[in-house]
Amino acid sequence: MKKSALFFGLSILLIVAFALSACQPAAPAATEAPKEEPTPEKVGGFQIPAVVEGKFNVAMVLIGPHDDGGWSQAHYEGLEYVQKNVPNVNTAYVENVPEGADSEQVFRALSRKGFNLIFGTSYGFMDPMETVANEFPDIMYVHISGIKSNEKNFGNLFGGMETMKYLAGMLAGARAKMDGNTKLGYMATFPIPEELRLGNAIALGMRKTCPECTMDVRWINTWHDPVKEKEGAASLFDAGAQVVFTGADTPAVADVATEKGKWGVTYDWYGSCKAERCLTAPYWIWGPVYAKIAQAVIDKTYKPGWEYFDADSGGLGLFGFMEGQTPTKGVSELPPEVVNEVKDLVAKSLKGEFNRFNVFSGPINDNSGKEIVPAGSALEQADLDQFPEYNLGCKYCMKWWAEGVTAELPSTQ
Repeated sequence: MKKSALFFGLSILLIVAFALSACQPAAPAATEAPKEEPTPEKVGGFQIPAVVEGKFNVAMVLIGPHDDGGWSQAHYEGLEYVQKNVPNVNTAYVENVPEGADSEQVFRALSRKGFNLIFGTSYGFMDPMETVANEFPDIMYVHISGIKSNEKNFGNLFGGMETMKYLAGMLAGARAKMDGNTKLGYMATFPIPEELRLGNAIALGMRKTCPECTMDVRWINTWHDPVKEKEGAASLFDAGAQVVFTGADTPAVADVATEKGKWGVTYDWYGSCKAERCLTAPYWIWGPVYAKIAQAVIDKTYKPGWEYFDADSGGLGLFGFMEGQTPTKGVSELPPEVVNEVKDLVAKSLKGEFNRFNVFSGPINDNSGKEIVPAGSALEQADLDQFPEYNLGCKYCMKWWAEGVTAELPSTQ
């Protein structure tokens, strides 16, 4: 009896358990488990974007953050312009990439991904980009601000910012003279021809409106470091400068000028001149230039080499003097004849009637009084780009400071 009762009870339990299990949804088969999204590829700590199949893929490598308020932001907005204005294009960027080995790693990773056109936006990207370009002959590489090209798939691009720096120098000289303090300062980045020619352009413009003005120079050896930029600007102001220019990426110089009741001239991006004591900003307009190159690469008509554009390309600006802009308070207080002369020269530059070769026309003396460029002569492109030790054929090689600069030449070896 006990066994029969136990058997009967077990039978009832099994029937109930079976019925309950039949009411439950079936467990998903192992093969139906949801797949995890692949982790974005990282190379050397940098996230490498993917290409979009069926589109022309353009990548940009930035030395700083894309929203730095200066150099990198101007390039990033140029890339956005390409996305909006060139049909069937996909654009991507990698930011905060140091010069040297890190950048080579990033260029190679982007190339392996299959990008069709890659822009490198800092001088120190030049050699790493050249190395990678030789490994991927079917990809086009455009380097900004350097001096090299293989004339096959690796080209150089820059613009005649000397013109806008010269005009800003005219405004700064007039401002310093009006304020009764004829000292200016230039916060330079690295001892390369670019920084000497831009500093010299400022000095030549300064002396045009203020022949008694002088300009000191501080080297900060970085393109983007907000702390170092503020320290460098403060050092120049504390040494007596009334107006300080920057060759670096952020608007720090204008912020420090506002704190000290003096004047700063920012650089690179039109939106950098927002502080109360910003005088003006020479700036880049990369969009039209980049879009033209991208379309030419798509059309297979682009020939990489040494491309150097002027203001008539639409790629250069001077804040306060372009269409739709008004001069800053610091400029509007200047003598009308100075402001009008700058306006006239901006208009001429946009028509192609005034450019970097006009800026560097003789006679020009260096800061020791030695004649560098005689009357009737002018610098050529090789002179602007080269130091004599490059042995590339420059005549008035840009390894001198113009009259009015009180600094010594930096060591470049």
